[in-house]
Amino acid sequence: MQNIGNHIDRWNNCLQIISQIVEPQHFETWFKKIRPVSLIDSTLTVEVPSDFFREYLEESYLDVIKKTLKRVIGADARLNYLIHPVTNQQAMRLPEGPGNPPINRSVNISSYQPSGNPGPFVYPGLQKIQIDPRLLPVYNFENLVSGDCNKLAISAGSDIARNPGKTPFNPLFIFGGPGLGKTHVANAIGLAIKEKYPDLVVLYVTGHEFKTQYMDAVYVRNKLTDFLAYYMKIDVLIIDDIQDLVGQGNQTAFFNIFNHLHQNSKQLILTSDRSPADLQNFEDRLLSRFKWGLSVELSHPDYETRLAMLKARAFREGMNIGNDVLEYLAANIQTNFRELEGALISVAAYSALSKEENSIELASRVTRKIIGSEVYNITIDKVQKAVCDYFNITRDALLSKSRKRQIVQARQISMYLSRNLVTNCSLSTIGAETGGKDHATVLHACATVSDLMQTDKFFKKYVSDLEHTLAPSR
Repeated sequence: MQNIGNHIDRWNNCLQIISQIVEPQHFETWFKKIRPVSLIDSTLTVEVPSDFFREYLEESYLDVIKKTLKRVIGADARLNYLIHPVTNQQAMRLPEGPGNPPINRSVNISSYQPSGNPGPFVYPGLQKIQIDPRLLPVYNFENLVSGDCNKLAISAGSDIARNPGKTPFNPLFIFGGPGLGKTHVANAIGLAIKEKYPDLVVLYVTGHEFKTQYMDAVYVRNKLTDFLAYYMKIDVLIIDDIQDLVGQGNQTAFFNIFNHLHQNSKQLILTSDRSPADLQNFEDRLLSRFKWGLSVELSHPDYETRLAMLKARAFREGMNIGNDVLEYLAANIQTNFRELEGALISVAAYSALSKEENSIELASRVTRKIIGSEVYNITIDKVQKAVCDYFNITRDALLSKSRKRQIVQARQISMYLSRNLVTNCSLSTIGAETGGKDHATVLHACATVSDLMQTDKFFKKYVSDLEHTLAPSR
């Protein structure tokens, strides 16, 4: 029996519950776009924008949705999806538009050395200035795909956005190689803070820009006091690529700015291509302060995260690219998000310009242009051989049921590497070729390896060494 009219009320009740559980920005992105269609007996049918949208909901929020439906509709509640038909596909944007950048409130800054030559930060005679946050709207949390490679940074960033300057994560020091999303995460935190606290003054600046501004203020305009006064008015200071801040003078200036902001519960977010312990030519007093809060590393994305990023970007840009092509790109470009996005845009552009259908063959040509002529043909056998050689164990031992710690860890690493490096390989296949394990065992092994890499630097080195052996370009 159909409950006419009830489907809207019931879904609104569900939304009220879900809004108390899910982060506001995620609720706005993933739940506000769902349209209730009907309620027949205990089966609620809803319409979603795309199949990718449905997949993401089920992967990320299935437990929340199940519990909420049972609470609102009853123990027998079921959910059906209708995919909204796309009639006029959105044109591809290359690159994505700038959106509506946030603005800061005006702040009062005294000019201590008035002259006829205005500095780059304070204009003599003016009591109020407006500091441009320099945040890019596209680099937000909604466009950031979460995975084992970045989940700690995203979680810490979300906490900071809710209460900037008041969490133990001050400063937040994000480090990792190029193209892993450091700028995106830092920018997303700034945007989330501006959304929740519009009156806070947020500023994004690179280490090179800070150094250049300092040299201009000191050696050209003789306005060091104005430079310091400007930065000490910031509520949330984001400095990208802090490793570029070499030089005693600008480090002394930054030390004073850091102390002032930190003592006044202002938030500092720093990114670097290396950890605080590995920074060269930095004063010890600065290095010790970088370690006051939380240092978090962004690692190479695994296959699932790479594929999710490609699907999300293709969906956002309105690209009509098949899953087989996306899976090929995710399997063969394993270095970082930047190269993945470059490959995706290149495939779409080549297809549009040459009127050639998106295909694996086209993706293969594009991939060779990006990562070179050599695409590593990695198989499960090659992974297992590399692991056995590295740990000096036999293949029989690796595939056995032995519970010795060294054997178990080697077996888990082989499953983890097979999942991330072997093209078009399912969890079931990996398990079957690793002593007849099921897909759940493989999934558990991958999660265990990811967790150990976060907490055990020696274990992380094992995995990194093997990755480099199997795919030197990583």
